[in-house]
Amino acid sequence: MTAMPQGRTRRSLLVTASCALAVTGAMVLSGCGGDDPDAGTNGVGKLPAAKIQARTRAAADAAPAVRLSGTVVTSGRTYRLDMRLKADGGTGSVTSQGASFKLLRVGRELYLKADAGFWSHADGGDGGTGKPDGTGKLDGKYVKVPRRDPAYKKFSGFTDKDVLLDGLLTLHGALATEGHHADQSGTRTIRITGDGGAGGTLDVSLQGTPYPLRLVRAGDAGTLRFSDWGKNFTVEKPAGSETVDYGRQLPTS
Repeated sequence: MTAMPQGRTRRSLLVTASCALAVTGAMVLSGCGGDDPDAGTNGVGKLPAAKIQARTRAAADAAPAVRLSGTVVTSGRTYRLDMRLKADGGTGSVTSQGASFKLLRVGRELYLKADAGFWSHADGGDGGTGKPDGTGKLDGKYVKVPRRDPAYKKFSGFTDKDVLLDGLLTLHGALATEGHHADQSGTRTIRITGDGGAGGTLDVSLQGTPYPLRLVRAGDAGTLRFSDWGKNFTVEKPAGSETVDYGRQLPTS
């Protein structure tokens, strides 16, 4: 073995020692960072609750599309929704009091699709005439909802991304954060609350864009999940053979 000059040996030892210290320091820093629940996230978890809410509202408003599913309680009635929404339309299903129907909005035109049983129930079975009402022709058809009909105002909001999110993504009372969580898919979230939870809770994604992922509304008014943020979909007017224009007013519901 060739002997290494003494000067070179000292320099080598110094370099080795320096490297060891650098590695040790990096490990210490890494160890400290390992306890940071926001490490590797989009950083919104470190913000005050009000700023988190502002960020998530801005993200939701800017997203071209979203899927919304869950329950909404309004005027004493529970609606189970599974809707896909974007700026110029929406489509999906609604269930309330055992009755299910589909909604489709293309621009300002709203269509409702249900079976004959739904329409017979809506119109009392005979349209109030004591005679068969012919609602069987509406079975499985897209029925165009007149804009002046009360049903238009009642249901079009379920298909309008801006209107629906503006009404939902609001927590009541003083805002605060309530720790880190994870949604059903394992996405890490930060939870913000209104009035200690009594004013609702909102789970916001800590991965990528800070979209809202889960909302528990104040006053037991429903729980909703948000997914497919930014995933586009197509809404088209149904074919004429699949459409029925009931006139100026739908059967009374």
